[in-house]
Amino acid sequence: MPSHRRAVLVLAVLALLGVASFAAALAVGSLSVPLADVLAALLGEPVEHAAIVRDLRLPRALAGFACGGLLALAGALMQVLLRNPLADPYVLGISGGAGVGAMFAILLGLSAAGINGLAFCGALGAMLIVFGLAHGDGAWTQTRLLLTGVIVAAGCGALVALMLSIAPEHKLRGMLFWLMGDLSQTGAPAVALAILGAALIAALPFARELNLLARGHDTAQALGVDVRRLRYAVYGIASLVTATAVTSAGSIGFVGLIVPHLVRLAIGNDQRLLLPASVLAGGALLTLADTLARTVVAPQQLPVGVLTALIGVPVFLFLLARHRQ
Repeated sequence: MPSHRRAVLVLAVLALLGVASFAAALAVGSLSVPLADVLAALLGEPVEHAAIVRDLRLPRALAGFACGGLLALAGALMQVLLRNPLADPYVLGISGGAGVGAMFAILLGLSAAGINGLAFCGALGAMLIVFGLAHGDGAWTQTRLLLTGVIVAAGCGALVALMLSIAPEHKLRGMLFWLMGDLSQTGAPAVALAILGAALIAALPFARELNLLARGHDTAQALGVDVRRLRYAVYGIASLVTATAVTSAGSIGFVGLIVPHLVRLAIGNDQRLLLPASVLAGGALLTLADTLARTVVAPQQLPVGVLTALIGVPVFLFLLARHRQ
């Protein structure tokens, strides 16, 4: 465990990064707003462009932070659970299930509430399928769970492709934006923020056991860890936070894969610090990425998932090259 002073310093730096990302998200866009006016608008003063800051940019920034934190937390948990650095929320097919539900809802012409509802049902359904198939008649292993997730994700991808191929042309743009990740429709971030806080509070008590599990199943069991109970709890938390993030903002890749890697390189593998640090870093990263997505080609907006992929691919290749050396 890093020293108390170092842990506080790391979390303080990441918290400042989060505040800076919020300031950028509220001030920057197709219309720039001075930081003094942003602060005045947040304090309720009747300044110019106050409605843009309070009603449009603030909910979107909060949703971006919540979804980034959820994805990073899920990635950190799954990587230690599966002892695989490539594990992230999308490998286990949960986002694929959410995609199937969302595409089906859009195809039926349902409202935003219907899309979110079916996406959440799809994510939970995929989670239960993966968990049930991987479990079988005995205890599941990391390899079995990972392979089952990959297969379920491939099946969901095929269903999504099928629905895209038969969808009417006027619905294709909305379907593609959802698949590439989009924060423009997330007007009520309170639920995602509440689930993020609850999930972090629920996961932190398992941090010491996760540190032992990272050393191996047998070692953790020999040191008194109930590995079976720990796996169930962690997988349940990771799956639910992934479903919440995907339901809120669509499929946004690489945040759950890259952020825990970068945080681990900076502060080590102690889960007591890694989990909250990943939440702060993931939230700040997605908030900044969304600010870029609605700024670089303003007044048009890019799907934020495109930017996270453009950022994530070179970072991931760098990490692979560094690991090989």
